[in-house]
Amino acid sequence: MKLHTMQKSKGYKEKARPLGRGNASKGNYSGKGHKGQKARSGKTIRPFFEGGQTSLVQRMPKAKGFKRYYKLVDTYNVINVASLEKDARITTEVNKEILKSTGYLKHPTALVKILGNGELTKALSFSGIEKFTTSAKEKIQKAGGTIA
Repeated sequence: MKLHTMQKSKGYKEKARPLGRGNASKGNYSGKGHKGQKARSGKTIRPFFEGGQTSLVQRMPKAKGFKRYYKLVDTYNVINVASLEKDARITTEVNKEILKSTGYLKHPTALVKILGNGELTKALSFSGIEKFTTSAKEKIQKAGGTIA
């Protein structure tokens, strides 16, 4: 056994050091630093207090109808051409129902975007897919597939 391999026993806790009992035991500022609001006895600072600046909760609109930016942006499920190439279950046609049954989508109403990463040799016909990248379109048409 060496000193650097030793560990403290499970459940071991060190005793709390007494603070503010004179200079012999962590006296003077007692771990609170120099003056300031947090060094004083009594009240502490409220959560969400921002130093006098109007808090975030108060800056948010109160009225109904407020729309957050991220809720307005559509989120697409992205699928690479390479993963369609590898999957033996996908042979000729690709639509949302097939993608749902093969596990690429959770919901058949989800938005889908096909990306052009990888190579494609299958002649696949796509229907009901919202977006394609330009490289994906080129690879699909080069392999003899169609986009409807």
